[in-house]
Amino acid sequence: MPKLAPAAGASSGRMGRSRRVSSSLAEINVVPLVDVMLVLLIIFMVTAPLIQRGIDVKLPVARRATQVTGERVELTIPDSYRTSRFVYLGKEKVRAEVLQERLRQQMEGRTDKQVFLRGDATVQYQDLMDIIDMLKGAGVQNIGMVARMPSAR
Repeated sequence: MPKLAPAAGASSGRMGRSRRVSSSLAEINVVPLVDVMLVLLIIFMVTAPLIQRGIDVKLPVARRATQVTGERVELTIPDSYRTSRFVYLGKEKVRAEVLQERLRQQMEGRTDKQVFLRGDATVQYQDLMDIIDMLKGAGVQNIGMVARMPSAR
């Protein structure tokens, strides 16, 4: 609350006109700051899941597909593979020419040398065979083909 103090040089009888208001600046109102921070927190919580996005691939449908759990090496072949010659090793974009060496490096310390292949439904069969040859050349022993269940979208 502001304090009323007499002005310097004013007589004690004349306080009506020359009053000075001095307020204490030691108190900072943090309620608006907390409100803004909570609004920003809510905005980031809503938008963070929307930012994380994977690679769009239309997987082929298999009626007897099973769920694979655990850590796995995934290789994704997008529908633009024929023109761009790029594949995705996990979430990393890799040129097809260096894929074999990158896989060889990744398989060095692993006991289970298996890769799960996610190919777009529109990828041509010859391109798929070329990738499988590269995987075998890199020392991969088991290749799993990832498919989606008919009810999954």
